[in-house]
Amino acid sequence: MIAVGWPLAGVLVLLTAFAALVVRLGQLGPWLPVVTAAARAVAQLAAVSLLITAVLASGWLTGGFVLLMYVIAALTSSRRVFGRLSTTPALSIAAGAAPALALLLGTRLVPLEPVAVIPIAGILIGGGMTATSLAGRRALDELKTRHGEYEAGLALGLLNRDAALLLTRPTAHQALVPVLDQTRTVGLVTLPGAFVGVLLGGGDPVQAGATQIVVLIALLAVEAVAVLLTVELIARET
Repeated sequence: MIAVGWPLAGVLVLLTAFAALVVRLGQLGPWLPVVTAAARAVAQLAAVSLLITAVLASGWLTGGFVLLMYVIAALTSSRRVFGRLSTTPALSIAAGAAPALALLLGTRLVPLEPVAVIPIAGILIGGGMTATSLAGRRALDELKTRHGEYEAGLALGLLNRDAALLLTRPTAHQALVPVLDQTRTVGLVTLPGAFVGVLLGGGDPVQAGATQIVVLIALLAVEAVAVLLTVELIARET
């Protein structure tokens, strides 16, 4: 377990400064977002740590907290993809995460207890958010850089949606690369959070492995649906 104290604060500051310096010297973009992201992460996790005891004591508060996570994920992805509010990320994330979470809870693979629901829901919603952002940004980039091909498709009589999908669907699978790599290398390269969390919570390695594989396979389903719907909705809006 990591002890909370000045050594932790010092290490976090050093790592943040190092990351910002690499971005700055390597001309990888503005360095300030690295610092602000780290600061936000610290502030948000500190706030959650203070609130989580009250949230875990109430089923209603747990549901509200999951809803809050979903809203923040949708807003974050919307700004990342479109630079404005859009319903596309909200629909895509919900379409992927809601059925998967309902299945896990309905079959009791995940117990209906706040301490289990919140982390699993957070993982699934977060995965849907990441996939939606990656797929959405790539789709818009394709439509922008290959606009001439899009216009050619329209000239041949294709509908707007069909012309857009011809350009965006072939590259949509790239949004699934992170979760595919994570699934392929689990246990060999990484020991993801669910596995470590069960071990730290006193579970045996078999329970930890079962929990992690359920989460990973659920993430594959969540992100596949999110990517498919994101590309479809963007094509329809074109």
